[in-house]
Amino acid sequence: MAVAVDVVAGDEDWFIEQAEQANVRIAYVIDTHIHADHYSGGKALAKRVGASYCLHESARSVVKFEYTPLSNEQVLKLGNVNIQVLHTPGHTLDSMCLLVSDARRGPDPWFVITGDTLFVGATGRPDLAGQEQEMAGMLYDSLHEKLLNLPSELEIFPGHQAGSACGAGLSGKPSSTIGFEKRCNALLTMDRRSFIQALTADMPERPANMNQIMTANIAP
Repeated sequence: MAVAVDVVAGDEDWFIEQAEQANVRIAYVIDTHIHADHYSGGKALAKRVGASYCLHESARSVVKFEYTPLSNEQVLKLGNVNIQVLHTPGHTLDSMCLLVSDARRGPDPWFVITGDTLFVGATGRPDLAGQEQEMAGMLYDSLHEKLLNLPSELEIFPGHQAGSACGAGLSGKPSSTIGFEKRCNALLTMDRRSFIQALTADMPERPANMNQIMTANIAP
């Protein structure tokens, strides 16, 4: 079995082809949050392959369709692979990260998909849902309570690289480690007050057509 994460509309065929080449069935399609910068192909892909389409349970108050809700610390079991859900509000209220382990490699976590919560060299922006100060505080708490206490050698795979409107100062590098980010990501060295001030001081412009995109992503 396999999981498809943060599928962009138009990429559904690619995911299906990759699953066929690996001879696996896509059992879950997960969006780490309701996206504001691109149209999601998650629901469409799930329908095509007969998979469960998943969002965090807190998205129930926003979306206008049925989905499979995920809760904090819930574990999805796919053979030897386990995926633990970490609810990490801050970029959006429903944001979550996915902590992946593989019993064939050992009991420790293998890597974490950080969505738009933690990037290489940056963090997610806190203003897309409004209430910038409050959301920035939530993001600080999510980072320090859910991610930064994970093993230093753990690899992170974020949802965006340089050029994305979902954060400022993103590196072009597609992955990093928890330890490297703790040492070299300036935002992660700050106390809570300084983090909130820095994160909300100079945010990039919102994604083009953001309202139209979000409307489409929550529509039935």
